[in-house]
Amino acid sequence: MLSHDCQIRVWYKHTDQMAICHHSNYICYYEAARSEFLRALGMSFAEVERRGIMMPILEVQSKYRKPAYFDELLTVRIILREMPSTRINFFYEIYNERGDLLNTGMTQLGFIYSDSRRPCRCPEWFLELIRSRWTE
Repeated sequence: MLSHDCQIRVWYKHTDQMAICHHSNYICYYEAARSEFLRALGMSFAEVERRGIMMPILEVQSKYRKPAYFDELLTVRIILREMPSTRINFFYEIYNERGDLLNTGMTQLGFIYSDSRRPCRCPEWFLELIRSRWTE
């Protein structure tokens, strides 16, 4: 298993008329967590694409438990529970500053070749990045 935490502040533009974080922003928070997770592994999505691989979103799930409010500092925890094959599943937990669990989610990404847009297995170099930091 691998996990990584990143922090995101709820900006005014992320809120609705009630000063509550709009539900659509959570998907963006998931994306930010994926980018930071990959950087923590020593890779970026830009580098993945330079190596000829793209990772499109195949599925998104999000469960809203409690609202986040304007100016709160959120902790977005991203978790990889299993090694990828042709797909990779990321799980998310979003907490407020008091440690309350606000949201849980999951995204499933596929692997495709950049040039042909055809599906492929997770590249070995990507698996090695994960294996080198994997904990049980």
